[in-house]
Amino acid sequence: MRPAEPSDRSNATTELYQQVILDHNRSPRNWGTVADETHRADGSNPLCGDRYTVTLKVDAVGRIEEVAVDGNGCAISKASASMMSESVKGRSVDEALQLFEQFRGLVTGETSADDASEDLGKLKVFNGIAEFPARVKCAMLSWHTLESALAGEDVASTE
Repeated sequence: MRPAEPSDRSNATTELYQQVILDHNRSPRNWGTVADETHRADGSNPLCGDRYTVTLKVDAVGRIEEVAVDGNGCAISKASASMMSESVKGRSVDEALQLFEQFRGLVTGETSADDASEDLGKLKVFNGIAEFPARVKCAMLSWHTLESALAGEDVASTE
């Protein structure tokens, strides 16, 4: 058996990434609203019509106890929202904001997946989004909405 060629590994990785994104699009995690929310924001991407509401329950010491996303959009934005909700749940507000910055660096191409923080974990599947600038806004919408909610702002937009 011959060792896998770099292009074979690249194709396998791309396929895995697509599977993860499709899974989160089909079965988004933490979908709905947090009943006893402490933070909330509505986000929209006017360019493509994606719209999400992020609700959170942050405890007295600044830890995100619960997070939920509701709304609709393309597969990239929905998968990103689902994975964002999984990634920030249980983190402090400061840790969530640091993760926001790391994710933004990844999807804008400022940081490669190889150089990205291990904190990103599965979020690294969005590494190739930088090649499609119009999709960066899709991937970032829920994150901007999260950031706005944590800042006490009611509305977020990708414009």
